[in-house]
Amino acid sequence: MKTIEILDRLIAFDTVSHRSNLGLLDYVQDLLEQAGAAVTLIKNESGTKANLYATIGPKDRAGVLLSGHTDVVPVEGQDWTVPPFKLTSKDGRLYGRGTCDMKGFLASALSTALIASRKPLKTPLHLAFSYDEEIGCIGVRSLIDMLKNAPFRPLFCIVGEPTNMAVATGHKGKTALHADCIGKEAHSALAPTGMNAIHLAADFVTALRAIQADIVKTGIKDADYDVPYTTVHVGKINGGLVVNIVPNLCTLDFEIRSIAQDNPDIILAQIRKAADKITEKARAQTSEVAININTAFTYPGLNTPTDAQVVSFVKSLTGANGTIKVAFGTEGGLFDQELDIPTVICGPGSMAQGHKPDEYVSLEQLEKCDKTLGTLIDRLVAGL
Repeated sequence: MKTIEILDRLIAFDTVSHRSNLGLLDYVQDLLEQAGAAVTLIKNESGTKANLYATIGPKDRAGVLLSGHTDVVPVEGQDWTVPPFKLTSKDGRLYGRGTCDMKGFLASALSTALIASRKPLKTPLHLAFSYDEEIGCIGVRSLIDMLKNAPFRPLFCIVGEPTNMAVATGHKGKTALHADCIGKEAHSALAPTGMNAIHLAADFVTALRAIQADIVKTGIKDADYDVPYTTVHVGKINGGLVVNIVPNLCTLDFEIRSIAQDNPDIILAQIRKAADKITEKARAQTSEVAININTAFTYPGLNTPTDAQVVSFVKSLTGANGTIKVAFGTEGGLFDQELDIPTVICGPGSMAQGHKPDEYVSLEQLEKCDKTLGTLIDRLVAGL
């Protein structure tokens, strides 16, 4: 089957992260098993979602892994002019939710796998399709656990997130955090007798901004990124019921996006210390005061050396001369840190089109991806 035919099928599966991806994986598993692939599904505890791992070619040696996620972001509240879960071709572009991020790559990888199944591969081709990447690279961890115990781990990993087919050697890590700022309620006419949780949260945000300013001024820099330093960002704040009650709770969702040279745990320790300083001062007035910080999820960054073998290998497939780094997170850091698999990011399309209404990937980008993965097949036949 051709890549566009497969992409048409993949887009029709509504795999927004809070829904099941099993229908899509049933289709993929059937496609691959008919081609002779060895396919393993790793389901979540509820049995509603799964990762898929497949091998084409020899089973007694390590191969090259193509990795991607099956989930997509929601379409609600977005002004689409085409059906989001039906592939629409227009003016050299293929529209639909996930065409760019990242079912376009999955379709090309599957088309490549079908071609590879008819070739005498000396080096195997592996596919890893995961779930719940969009909500924190959560699903892939069970697949990684499986590979930890496998007799052979892949030689290289190519994560097919959209890079316009440039070879990306790095991305930032992310630590998503939640803070409950706890005060004491009172009638607003007697506001000083309570402890305003929103005021506590405001002091905490001020502390976060000071930590960010210090990182900008004295922290480690990586000029390969558009924002060349670690960022601390507050994305959501919620507190209070009505204006005549001093609020006893205000919550914040915030994050640390760290370059690989930084340790987010050290930054988080600074944040906790700042929170303790705020609450210690406030407890002189009200003992109930607290700022409780919890980690929602975390995943590591990726920082593959530009002279690594995987980089030169993938550059030889694409014809690229240089490398880039990308701002968004991927599963690549987990493959690198948890499994010690040399990893790069390279896939069709641009994240400038991802997560938006009328998301698309260009036909030109898909053709470049197909050509690159076709060259990969030649290398696998030759034994790398």
